[in-house]
Amino acid sequence: MDRVRGRMGDVGVDVLLLSVGADLPWLTGYEAMPLERLTMLVLPRDGEATLVVPRLEAPRVVERPEAFRMRTWDETDDPVAIVAGLVGRGAATAAVGDTTWARFVLDLQAALPATAFRKGSEVTGPLRAVKDAAELDALRAAAAAADRVAAQLQAGEVELAGRTEAEVSRELGRRLLAEGHERVNFAIVAAGPNAASPHHEPGSTVIAAGQVVLCDFGGTFRVGDGPGYCSDITRCVHLGEPPAELAEAYAVLHEAQQAAVAAAAPGTPCEAVDAAARDRIAAAGHGEHFVHRTGHGIGVEEHEDPYLVGGNTAPLTAGNVFSVEPGIYVPGRWGLRLEDIVAATDAGPEPLNRADHALVVLDA
Repeated sequence: MDRVRGRMGDVGVDVLLLSVGADLPWLTGYEAMPLERLTMLVLPRDGEATLVVPRLEAPRVVERPEAFRMRTWDETDDPVAIVAGLVGRGAATAAVGDTTWARFVLDLQAALPATAFRKGSEVTGPLRAVKDAAELDALRAAAAAADRVAAQLQAGEVELAGRTEAEVSRELGRRLLAEGHERVNFAIVAAGPNAASPHHEPGSTVIAAGQVVLCDFGGTFRVGDGPGYCSDITRCVHLGEPPAELAEAYAVLHEAQQAAVAAAAPGTPCEAVDAAARDRIAAAGHGEHFVHRTGHGIGVEEHEDPYLVGGNTAPLTAGNVFSVEPGIYVPGRWGLRLEDIVAATDAGPEPLNRADHALVVLDA
């Protein structure tokens, strides 16, 4: 909170208002349920922070009196009026959490007509993007748990042939939970031509011999009583020997991914990391088949700053943690992606995922 208040002073924000979304648990340890009942942290630049919460939700809050006081409201109360009263008429500028429901933002604007509203991410984004030692340890633990599931997949412990993508997706999710994740955020399983869709929804397609199977999965892993931190990994396996064209494309992808990881040192522009992967894929004739950015930041959310994409000239900073996940997608035929979570450190790039990077061949 001290760092947040310092940032508020730097950007000219008088009060920060956080509701549903990742900023609130990152700052307080409490995750608001996405209800029609308003939960909101009111954090003045100068003064006491107050967590306004429905009375029925109060038992879920771990109270931290050194950081905030709790103000409960009853079903017949007006929580917007309570928040507006805490903000006060002297607040010229309020930053509101980016994922706050529009109904509450509009009501607050009506209740505080003299206050200018800005995005909360202008305050929290740069702070969340640079992880401290405890956050790095949490992300390492999350990545190690995801690695264990990836290793089980690559060892053939997850039956693939003859099962639907949805069945395998559910099993990967169960394995994430068994390895210590608090919840599963996603488990993409895409077989054969379906793998050409980067965010394919696992469905009734039955996985067959001779297919590549792309598995991209992650969840939220909690260490202690702080907020949970995310994992995210992608590995491909092939049922039976892959055709030469696919094997050659995977070799290009592997080289591109490793080049981008090596480039991801503090001081390197985000777009240069993207280019390190993209240039190699393009040189091999697959430029049109790499259809997304190379990576995204990760922390209490699966996707957050910084983004490794062309046009982002911001340099990486020690403490940034992000995915490096180039892909090659040939519509109607197959798709490939290889993803690790990487931390930029003063000692250089630190890959947090260590699972085998090869295109593992499994018995059909």
